[in-house]
Amino acid sequence: MNEETQFDTQSASSAAPGTEFLVAEDEYLTSGVHIGTQHKTADMKPFIFRVRNDGLFVLDVAKTDLAIRAAAKKIASYDAKRVMFVSQRQYGQKPVKECAMAVGANAIAGRFMPGTMTNPLVAGFTEPDLLVLTDPLGDAQAMREALNIKIPIIGLVDTNNETKDLAQLIPANNKGRRSLALVYWLLAREILVARGELADRAAFTKTVDDFEASL
Repeated sequence: MNEETQFDTQSASSAAPGTEFLVAEDEYLTSGVHIGTQHKTADMKPFIFRVRNDGLFVLDVAKTDLAIRAAAKKIASYDAKRVMFVSQRQYGQKPVKECAMAVGANAIAGRFMPGTMTNPLVAGFTEPDLLVLTDPLGDAQAMREALNIKIPIIGLVDTNNETKDLAQLIPANNKGRRSLALVYWLLAREILVARGELADRAAFTKTVDDFEASL
């Protein structure tokens, strides 16, 4: 396995008392959701569990799990047609499209055309009420425009990200192929649960594989 998916049995604290993880903890770990970068910001310090011998910071997946639940509830409170998922990062493009399709929202996968949310003359102009982005660095243009029109932003954040402009965040490996697939798959499922459209999580017919980008 590569660094993104390296299994690490000492990478997360337990789920909060009285709750269970949305998926088995092992699935978070084998998907590399907890594997951060060799850099950390002050913003991300509360979400870091430890640092490995190779210098990679490790995220606490118990906090990731709670954050996915909270973000899903937030997204579910909006009209789906007014929610925009974005990812310029390659491995996030299929996950955001699948997540948006599953919940009836919109997605921009790939290059975010400047003016998409601020200039009515731009092809594909749209006016969302909520932006969900994959990486504050890679999706900086979308973030700037969301801040310009004063809509809330939910972002996946790795150990090297800053969070000051985010209304809510999901601490996770936002670079790994399997990590992004799992996070967006969980987010889609939990949005449907929060809306009351999915009474039983087992009834969600999409799989993590369906969300994973091809090599």
